[in-house]
Formats: sequence, C-alpha cells, structure tokens
Amino acid sequence: MAEEIVNRVANSKLKVIDLEDFYPEGRRVLFDIKDWLLEGLVLREKDFRTRVKTHDWSQYKDCYVALYCSTDAVVPDWAYMLISLELQEYSRLTICGSLEHLESILYASIISEIDVSVYQDLPVIIKGCSHKPVPANALILLTQKLKPVSKSIMFGEACSSVPLYKKSKK
Repeated sequence: MAEEIVNRVANSKLKVIDLEDFYPEGRRVLFDIKDWLLEGLVLREKDFRTRVKTHDWSQYKDCYVALYCSTDAVVPDWAYMLISLELQEYSRLTICGSLEHLESILYASIISEIDVSVYQDLPVIIKGCSHKPVPANALILLTQKLKPVSKSIMFGEACSSVPLYKKSKK
C-alpha cells in the first residue's frame, strides 16, 4: 500500500498571505474627461458644469472610478472634485488617476485594516502569483506592516519562495 501524502506546509507554522483573497469585487471604470473639453484640450467652465449636471451618474453604481484626462490638457483640480461630488452617491470609491493607482489606494485601505498580530513570531509567505491585479505597492505595504511582528517574510510559493526578511536572534 502506498504511503499517505502529507502536506508539510499545511502542518507547519508557516503562514501564507494571498492578497488576492482580499480583492474587493466590483467593476473598475476609467473615466476620461477629454470628451468634455473643447477640442479635448480646453475646459470651458459653463459647458463642463452642464455636462456634469446632465450626465447619468447612476451607471456607476457600486463601481470603483478612476478619473483622468488622456490629453495634455491642463485640468484644474476643481473639475475632478466636481465630478467626484456627483459620483459620491453612486460609486464605492472615486479617485483621480489610473486604474493601477485605484488598485493601490484600495489595497492600502485593506492592508491598514489587517490584524498582523496573528503572525507574531511566525514565518510568513506573501503569495506571488495571482489572477487579479495586486499592485506592487500593496506587496510593499504588507511587507512593511509584517516586519515588526513576523519571524521571517518570504515571497512566492511555499515550494519556491524568495527570502526577504529574517528577524535577528537576540
């Protein structure tokens, strides 16, 4: 009879954190304001305010929205602020920037809420491969949050991890 296969990783003190498990579900929208500018370059306040007031913002219900301008227009900050006020009722979060910036902000908020005390004096692997977008900033923030409490920090998979930090023995 064949020997039973034992999962030594599951039976060890090693803790694996997969940031993909914390991925907030919801549609991401990149909202380009260039079409609301004269020739894509000049913001005319009256026209812009009319577009903001008449736009159907309900289509962004429960979305994460990143506002940006794809042209080289000089867009005053108040323009993004004005749009964000309209989106506030509908979107889960509105930021000014790229989708990558949006993901970084989402994960920064998530990581700030993680209770790392459960990793006290334990070896930790931050899982590397994911199917959802986990920005490098999220990995950095998590690493910095874990350093004061964990025994060691590695990156990757249990079978092939890269050591990043090991607490010195005092």
